[in-house]
Amino acid sequence: MILEGKKILVTGVLTPASIAFAIADQAQQEGADIVLTSFGRAMSLTEKSARRMKPTPEILEMDVNNQDQVDALAETLKRRWGRLDGFVHAIAFAPADALGGNFLTAPWESVQNAFRTSAYSLKAMAQALSPLMAEQGGSIVTLDFDNSTQAWPFYDWMGVCKAALESVTRYLARDLGHHHIRVNALAAGPLKTMAAKGIPGFERFEDSWGKRAPLGWDSTDRTPVAKMACVLLSDWSSATTGEIVHVDGGYHAMGAEVATEPPD
Repeated sequence: MILEGKKILVTGVLTPASIAFAIADQAQQEGADIVLTSFGRAMSLTEKSARRMKPTPEILEMDVNNQDQVDALAETLKRRWGRLDGFVHAIAFAPADALGGNFLTAPWESVQNAFRTSAYSLKAMAQALSPLMAEQGGSIVTLDFDNSTQAWPFYDWMGVCKAALESVTRYLARDLGHHHIRVNALAAGPLKTMAAKGIPGFERFEDSWGKRAPLGWDSTDRTPVAKMACVLLSDWSSATTGEIVHVDGGYHAMGAEVATEPPD
């Protein structure tokens, strides 16, 4: 088990269809001790999902946009474990008026909300939690949707925020590397989640992805993403940082749809 004895924090678990749920569940299977976070109205969803994991992990309250709660989370983990071996940042949000073709009309207040929640929050968590990893080293994994070189239909300001998230990943890798803390982003293909339902036009990604990905793509299968997250959290990736790791069936590397049958 590649995470045996590791102390791992996972954010973003809502329903069992969440990517974060799949990661937390896989990490437990790989031997990790897991703690989840949630807050507000989402807490009941997280609690219900957590009961499906064996053993049922503890859930700590954290609104990532409330620095006092982020700092309190760090103190709680310090008392509970005395250290942290890694955390998964699976947090993103953009108001409806910053998505769905509203790029030119989105007000600054909505863009600011999206940026703080989806990009700056990685820095906020890293700042608070990295002291718990400084002695033994650790791994930070964030969830990405590759936006560094292209624009996607309907994704609008969330696309900009994800591009910023990739940059935050690289700068954190720079500043935390001397503590042997690795920071990587996992760029997954489109998966059916509650968050995806909030993106207008998401089904267009889902329907066309498998035609271009040479390995194909199953938007209901979160296991490949969960397994790669566990690799990044483990010592098997001890020399990998500042990286954008794609788990998308190879879609990102193709310039057009691939042939359905190999040439003779």
